[in-house]
Amino acid sequence: MSCWRSIGLLLVTLGLSVTTLRAQDMTLELDPANTKIDFTVEATLHTVHGTFALKSGTIHFNPSTGAASGLVVVSATSGDSGNKSRDHKMHREILESQRYPEASFTPTKLSGTVAPEGESIVQVEGILGLHGSDHAIALAVPVQVTGNSLTARAHMVIPYTEWGLKNPSTLFLHVSNKVAIDITAVGHLAP
Repeated sequence: MSCWRSIGLLLVTLGLSVTTLRAQDMTLELDPANTKIDFTVEATLHTVHGTFALKSGTIHFNPSTGAASGLVVVSATSGDSGNKSRDHKMHREILESQRYPEASFTPTKLSGTVAPEGESIVQVEGILGLHGSDHAIALAVPVQVTGNSLTARAHMVIPYTEWGLKNPSTLFLHVSNKVAIDITAVGHLAP
């Protein structure tokens, strides 16, 4: 009888340990080398595709309270569409990347549950800092956890002209007032 009682006590202890692990603060340290940030802008004659580089990223969150903090920094000066003259204009006139060399995201809230293993979808809210202004955003983020590795995907559409950036349209070339951003972030998860 004491053997069964010991096994039962062990199972309860393991169950409490898993519950405690889920309730404690977690940290996601993003890997800049394996994180991709792609942008797409529609234009009259073609669609412009390009990339930005992640500079750094750390997100702290508490799965039980939803509290989140940290900072994700993107190098605005890394913007690259594959066309030197277009990129020169983007950096000089649109992003003004010499004046605003970084864009940032500060998470404030996480809703939903990050599964300890496998796929889940969470809602992340926070402040996007771009071109000297802050903007509240909310994103539905599919995540995949494998061991201590986490991959997250996010899609957002930024109404950049509403946010104070110049539209590069000319007399014969019309460029959309919005830019689509697709992110595949890879990082390590730790308590």
